Amino acid sequence: MAAAAKTPAPTPAKKPVAKKAPVKKPAPPKKPLSNFQRALEKVLVHEGGKVDHPKDPGGRTNKGVTQRVYNSWRGKSNLPIRDVYESSDSEVEAIYRFQYWEPSGADQMDFGVGYVVFDGAVNSGVKQSLKWLQRALGANYAGRVDGVWGAMTADALTLERDADALIARICERRMAFLQALKTWKTFGKGWTARVNGVKAVGQAWAEGSAAPDVRFVQDGNQKATIADAKGALPTAPGDISAGGGIVGGGIGGTIGQVQEQLSQFTQFEWVSTLVVWLIIIGALLTVAGFAWRFFAKGKNVALADALDAPVGVKPEAAS
Repeated sequence: MAAAAKTPAPTPAKKPVAKKAPVKKPAPPKKPLSNFQRALEKVLVHEGGKVDHPKDPGGRTNKGVTQRVYNSWRGKSNLPIRDVYESSDSEVEAIYRFQYWEPSGADQMDFGVGYVVFDGAVNSGVKQSLKWLQRALGANYAGRVDGVWGAMTADALTLERDADALIARICERRMAFLQALKTWKTFGKGWTARVNGVKAVGQAWAEGSAAPDVRFVQDGNQKATIADAKGALPTAPGDISAGGGIVGGGIGGTIGQVQEQLSQFTQFEWVSTLVVWLIIIGALLTVAGFAWRFFAKGKNVALADALDAPVGVKPEAAS
């Protein structure tokens, strides 16, 4: 009898092989920002975006770069002129580096001080910002206040032992300058907030601490240049009245002449009274003239100091 055929044993099902999850390579560490990039981040917050305020002397602006500055940059780069609103991030960064950061010497200063000078240069021009620094250095700086970065300014900085106090003095000079501008009433609130923020960041960085956040404040990004300086008060009204009371010219001189004409009619009581009043008026005009001249001179000295310009010299000529 034939043996029964053996039924082959069923092939066991293959267990699915679990796929190994791909091993993620750790991301390369981010390259730390340079001092310039850290400072620029703060400046760009203050500057905001596109601006075209009718009272802003800078005119059409994008991220703090005015149309005039952008035109100049494009021209030097042999590129066609275009609207500043179309400027690229790389162009903006290059403009800030080569027109404000490096010319102001910010890259050669204590980081906190450099940031404060850099922000001032962006808002009011390199020359003006360096004038604030030179004035703030006090006796350590023996050169002329010319707003030019050079060996004398750099040497004076090495003598400064308190960066925190230096930053406070720079910001104090900057505020005095801003208050001496005709546009102060319009933009003063925004400028004040900006300078306070810059001071806080600069002092934190000077101490090696983390800087506080800054925020955009309306009108803090408006340009503040010496071209918008207030005019000096005239001393002529005081010279006329005071001089007239002394030497017989102007208003006081005219009153004196009237007195002489009326003196021949002093037999009339009302004429005598009028002469007395004319004498009193002449004396008051003389005193008022001296007072005005004293007041105007004091105001003009304070204005010239705030603008870092010699008394009697137009701010534009001293800039």
